Amino acid sequence: MRLHGEAFRHSHPLPASQLKIMSAIERCRTPALGGHLEQCDRCGFERPAYNSCRNRHCPKCQGLDTARWLQARQTEVLPVGYFHVVFTLPHDLNALILANKRLLLKILFDAVSQTLLAFGHNNLGGKTGFIAVLHTWDQQLNAHFHLHCLVPAGALSQAGDRWIAAAENFLFPVTALSAVFRGKYIDFLRQAFAAGSLVFPGQAAAFQTQAGFDDLIARLRQKPWVVYAKPPFGGPDKVLGYLGRYTHRVAISNNRILNVENGIVSFSFRDRRDGNKPKVMSLPAEEFIRRFLLHWLPSGFVRIRHFGFLANRSKKHDLPLCRKLLGLDPHPPLPKQKSDEDLLRELTGEDFSRCPKCKQGMMHVVGELPKISLSPFDSS
Repeated sequence: MRLHGEAFRHSHPLPASQLKIMSAIERCRTPALGGHLEQCDRCGFERPAYNSCRNRHCPKCQGLDTARWLQARQTEVLPVGYFHVVFTLPHDLNALILANKRLLLKILFDAVSQTLLAFGHNNLGGKTGFIAVLHTWDQQLNAHFHLHCLVPAGALSQAGDRWIAAAENFLFPVTALSAVFRGKYIDFLRQAFAAGSLVFPGQAAAFQTQAGFDDLIARLRQKPWVVYAKPPFGGPDKVLGYLGRYTHRVAISNNRILNVENGIVSFSFRDRRDGNKPKVMSLPAEEFIRRFLLHWLPSGFVRIRHFGFLANRSKKHDLPLCRKLLGLDPHPPLPKQKSDEDLLRELTGEDFSRCPKCKQGMMHVVGELPKISLSPFDSS
């Protein structure tokens, strides 16, 4: 972004939301955001520590957010197996979704949640609970809209008097899940079209007429929609660790970027079509930035949502009940809140409060560093 962002802005008209993302990433942990000066209490070594941008699209700023979120979830994990169920939208919808993200991604959450809740009611005879996390990318940064759902292997009975366990290695039939998911999403999509709630710029223009939209619906009905369920895994620690891989991820992490040279960005990816083998892709910087910006989210859009007995309006009552029925303390003590320093130590294995020079002293804040404007995009 710092090397090629300005050229990209000059050649691509961008909405304010994407300009803000680019600016945040470019300024993250630089003098543009200010910070503080740290000094070793033993050898006197000094180093600047610049502030982070805290933009949710920034790959560098998600580690602590993930750790804090997982810390808050510790008392919500139940001692049962968990299934990882993935619902994927057909790529035929990509152009329409990119032009109508807020509405069509909300419809994705609605269709998936209604599908899983209905199967919990009909197949298990109770209320299930699950966490759904939106991802919009594939390994090559192309648009690929899907929800990762973590579903406990069971349900709370309608009367609230027992826990109904699912089969040990089976939750719901994925073929049936796929058919119901497809039907619900298409119904919501037709309602949005009829209400005039969709816009059709660029490649989506083909769907603006009734005939074009009907053709899209016919294609969507003809193909199976991909729903994938991974085998269950148990243990609260494993569940929380698994969640951490999916909750606050952005399109690509810094450690996947291998090289940036002569206007070419090379990054690692796993090729699912070739046995998930690790490979390297090289793209012009302009194309890399274009693909990255495909995955911006509308302001205020929530990409991690809870449903069923884990929904915010239900879990205050339902979650303690589930715990009690499973032989646990309904109201366990809250975990001790860890400091940012402790969380960073757990994430990285490094103690950043220790002096990197003498390895014996401790670093302490001795002064503030003001913001220093680096470009026209550094204004707050």
